[in-house]
Amino acid sequence: MEMEMEMESSAVEIDGSVMEGGGQILRVSAALSCITGSSINISKVRAGRSTPGLRPQHLSGLQLVSDLCSGSLQGAAIGSTDISLTPGKIQSGNHTADTETAGSVCLLLQVALPCALYSDASSQLILKGGTNAEMAPQIDYTVKVFKPMVERFGVHFDCDIRMRGYYPKGGGEVMVTVNPVKELQPVVMTERGNITKIYGRAFVAGVLPYKLAKDMSAAAVRTIRKEIKELYINIPALQEKEKACGNGNGIIIIAESSTGCVFAGSALGKKGVYVDKIGIEAAEMLLRNIRHNGCVDEFLQDQLIIFMALAKGTSRIRTGAVTLHTQTAIHIAEQLTQAKFTITKSEDELSSDDTFIIECEGSGAVNKHL
Repeated sequence: MEMEMEMESSAVEIDGSVMEGGGQILRVSAALSCITGSSINISKVRAGRSTPGLRPQHLSGLQLVSDLCSGSLQGAAIGSTDISLTPGKIQSGNHTADTETAGSVCLLLQVALPCALYSDASSQLILKGGTNAEMAPQIDYTVKVFKPMVERFGVHFDCDIRMRGYYPKGGGEVMVTVNPVKELQPVVMTERGNITKIYGRAFVAGVLPYKLAKDMSAAAVRTIRKEIKELYINIPALQEKEKACGNGNGIIIIAESSTGCVFAGSALGKKGVYVDKIGIEAAEMLLRNIRHNGCVDEFLQDQLIIFMALAKGTSRIRTGAVTLHTQTAIHIAEQLTQAKFTITKSEDELSSDDTFIIECEGSGAVNKHL
């Protein structure tokens, strides 16, 4: 019994309502708990949200991590605001997570991928839910932007999109194969270079007419043309038939730079919203994310924090304005690892008012199972 008490007191206490106060705190802390072997207690989960506590999305993510690290999970129920995770040994092999809603498979991957890197062999993750969902990266973002950028840290994974799924039913499925690493490399990305390529996809799925995809694409191209005149912009309009479950429409536009930086803007169709507006929204998001001359967009910015924290050595990434999501991820990463972050304003001639450098002395997490 004595021993048991000992373990209890050494758990790291995480306040789930601090700063951004959303599901991201759960994802970063659960993944780092799994990798570092520290138990965590998270209180006030999503306290400020309109539906506080765990949603199906977060619950399936936590169950996936617990499954990955043979852990024990307390408080794992819909609406729960207090949870604790005691991790065990990280297990390779097959793991399945199903949000049973349109909850994002991309957010499931965000929490599971770092854990799978520290396993003894490759892992297959079968993730079910929404592939193109609101308030989350679209699967196309994960494959075209997130993947090449995390590969710089030495992360290698394959993503097979077996079925796309849309709000409200979901029904999508991706299979992700992750290879383990001994340790992650630090990444320095401070030179953006010029934008050399802009491309993307505008899609309709289910019963929606093809014309919507063409109109979204055309509106996006018109908007980008106002600012970037010299590049060929290739955003094909696609009608998804076979591998799509449910009805949906949306667009993602990707820009690549001469130094290999990748940025994106995206939007999903909503009931009663004119499709031109969807195309324009995605285009404006992309333009906003390349104006500041940083090397990552606002979404990748916070997703890279966990990798910077785990890497062995010093990473430096040039970015636009530092988001609350990023500050939150840094706060949690510093609580659970020895990583030290500093954010400084970038002062060179290419900088705008909101160009920053995020620097991290990584904790150098070593995979002891390899």
